[in-house]
Amino acid sequence: MFQRRLAADRGHAQHGWLDSWHTFSFADYYDAEHMGFRALRVINDDTVAPGQGFGRHPHRDMEIVSYVLEGSLEHKDSMGTGSVIVPHDVQRMSAGTGVTHSEYNASRAEPVHFLQIWLLPKQRGIAPGYEQKRFSPEEKRAKLRVVAAPDGRDGAVTIHSDAVVYAGIFREGESFELDLAPGRHAWVHVAKGSVWVQGQALTAGDALAMTDEKSVRIEGVEGAEGEVLVFDLG
Repeated sequence: MFQRRLAADRGHAQHGWLDSWHTFSFADYYDAEHMGFRALRVINDDTVAPGQGFGRHPHRDMEIVSYVLEGSLEHKDSMGTGSVIVPHDVQRMSAGTGVTHSEYNASRAEPVHFLQIWLLPKQRGIAPGYEQKRFSPEEKRAKLRVVAAPDGRDGAVTIHSDAVVYAGIFREGESFELDLAPGRHAWVHVAKGSVWVQGQALTAGDALAMTDEKSVRIEGVEGAEGEVLVFDLG
C-alpha cells in the first residue's frame, strides 16, 4: 500500500530571505493529516538567500539531518562544532538534552538549497552530538547507499532513531530495488529531478509513503536525472 504526497500540496512559507516547503506540519503550517510518518517528523525543503540564514536557536530531543542540494551551508553550535556543508555531505546533529546552533548561507553570491530532516529519537535525554560525512555521487549512482543508520553501518552517520536513510542518483536505464523487512515502512522523497517509484512518476518535492510493501523500486526517467532519499522506518 502506498500514498503519494505531491510537492505542490506541501505547506509553503516565503519570508524573502527564506523560501521553505514543508512536507509535514511545521511552524505556521498545520495539517492534521500530515504530522509526520513513523519516526520521520520534518522534511523542510529550504532555499536561503546569499548571506542570510537561521540565527542561533535551540533544539532538544531530536535527530536533525541536513542534506545540501546546491550551494553551501555554514553550521555553528554550542558543542563547539563549526563546519560548511556542501552537496553530497550529510550532517547529523543529535539535540539530546539540548543544543543551540545557527545555519547560514556560506555564500554572499549564490543561494543555498538544502533539506532539513528531523527524526524522533528512540531515547530522550541523550548527550548532544555532531557528525558529518561525504558520500560521493559515484557511491549513490544507480543504487541506494545508506547514509544514516542507528549502527553507523557502511560508514554512514549514526542516528539515534528507528530509521535507516538511503540516498541514490538515477538516470534513464538505471534502477535499484531495496528490500524491506516485515513490519517496516518506507518514505521516499525526491530531492532533485525525476524518477519512477513503485511505477509512480515523481518529480522534485514529491514523496511516496509505503506500508506493507516488500521492497522499494527506484527507476531512472528518460532524459532526466533524479536524486532520492529513502527512509526505512519501524
